[in-house]
Amino acid sequence: MPPGTAKPRRVYDSSLRRERARARRAAILDACRAELALSGYAGLTVRAVAERASVSQETVYKAFGGKRELVKTLYDVTLAGDDEPVPMADRPEVRDLLGATDPAVTVAGYARLARRISERVGVIVAALSAGGAEAAAIIGETEAERLVGVTAFVRHVESAGRLGAGVDPVAAAEACWVLTAPEVYRLCTAVRGWTGDAYEVWLTRMLTAVVLGP
Repeated sequence: MPPGTAKPRRVYDSSLRRERARARRAAILDACRAELALSGYAGLTVRAVAERASVSQETVYKAFGGKRELVKTLYDVTLAGDDEPVPMADRPEVRDLLGATDPAVTVAGYARLARRISERVGVIVAALSAGGAEAAAIIGETEAERLVGVTAFVRHVESAGRLGAGVDPVAAAEACWVLTAPEVYRLCTAVRGWTGDAYEVWLTRMLTAVVLGP
């Protein structure tokens, strides 16, 4: 290099670092899911998750916080179906059902979405239901969030002028919240032996009666 010539500046490419961080995050969440199914919430430890994911406990704490935050993140990611930072309302399947011009199609699409979510989060909900006070607090948080989502769905139907005559939107949202609970899906499929399709047909019929009227 000639005297006085500046040394070329190294361009730092952070894409590989981000990709590794995402892969490590996914491995931790997968490990958390496996440990939760194996030990339940009460028996779950950050140490066990870290060992299964082949990372340090410090890495888990830095990425997610403590056990409660880790499991809540796992629930949120499982509910959405991926770890992309996209709100449910902005996801294609939700936008499609909200954009339907036929209210019956909107309700059927919502029933289909509720089924898919219940299929994804069922194992986590079951583990939390027997996990003690801290797990109950997580359930309380997720159910409050679910009620917000259901209420938004009912208000959308109302704003489009499709809510059934005489239907109280608050009562309708409460009823839809109950009907779409993962626990109801489990009772229908695991306990009563319904197929997922049979549950979806039933849920569509129930939601239609609640939101659009008989």
